[in-house]
Amino acid sequence: MSKNFAITGAAGYVAPRHLKAIKDTGNTLVAAADPSDSVGILDRYFQHVAFFTEFERFDRHIEKLRRMGDDKRVHYVSICSPNYLHDAHVRFALRIGADAICEKPLVLNPWNVDALAELESESEGKINTVLQLRVHPSLIALKKKLDNEKRLGRKHEVVLTYITSRGNWYLVSWKGQLERSGGLATNIGIHFFDMLIWLFGPVQGSEVHHADPHKTCGFIELENARVKWFLSIDRDDLPAEVDQTQQTTFRSITYDGSEIEFSGGFTDLHTEIYRDVLSGGGFGLEDARPSIELAQGIRKATPTGKTADSHPFLKK
Repeated sequence: MSKNFAITGAAGYVAPRHLKAIKDTGNTLVAAADPSDSVGILDRYFQHVAFFTEFERFDRHIEKLRRMGDDKRVHYVSICSPNYLHDAHVRFALRIGADAICEKPLVLNPWNVDALAELESESEGKINTVLQLRVHPSLIALKKKLDNEKRLGRKHEVVLTYITSRGNWYLVSWKGQLERSGGLATNIGIHFFDMLIWLFGPVQGSEVHHADPHKTCGFIELENARVKWFLSIDRDDLPAEVDQTQQTTFRSITYDGSEIEFSGGFTDLHTEIYRDVLSGGGFGLEDARPSIELAQGIRKATPTGKTADSHPFLKK
């Protein structure tokens, strides 16, 4: 049976992946909200979507639908709004009796997870988050391989490098505001931190070597790996071999010198997440907690300044 969806952050970068997932799973988008009215993308997937630039009017409309019966009410709220609004919009979903499907990071701080857990236990709704790398076929195969290797009792050496060029607009937008985005480690790093914790086990220690608005790096000790990580939005950090007229992003994750290859297969990962949620599965609060705790710790840490041996890219 088709379910009714609403979406917040409809004009955002990640919203089209959610719109496609809603469409591909045979469901219907009935309402959308975003302060920006640049949401023509909606027409590619759905017609007759009630759209609001003011959340209060969106709230009123959803409440009206709730009182019109199960075939009219919103069953799921997809949350693609800026990071600092995720907590409030998840709460909104629970209040109207819907399930939430929230982009990463689910929230900015571990204590927000605790508060949402209480609300979830008191409501009929369920909180889901999008950890799409966990459903990537090549990463699932790698996890099985690594789980078998745990018996060897040794730690893997991991190097994470993610450089994604961003212009001056980035620091002016909410993404460049620490209190709204959570900083680089949260906004662009949490995808990879969750993946590494999932693959290599719980965090045992962490330190930050360098942090500024454009780049940050450090070291993480996981149960089964030692991780050197580097995140940057500075175009000048791109490797010399990268043709910057064709490529503005460089991503590399290696373990024991071998590249973890997952460049392909991204097209339908959000759709796979939605299928899982709709079938009663999905990733919840406790799945999201470890990477949120790690990212918050990185955000609050005082950089040690120990960059000489922290990451190959800092030796250039």
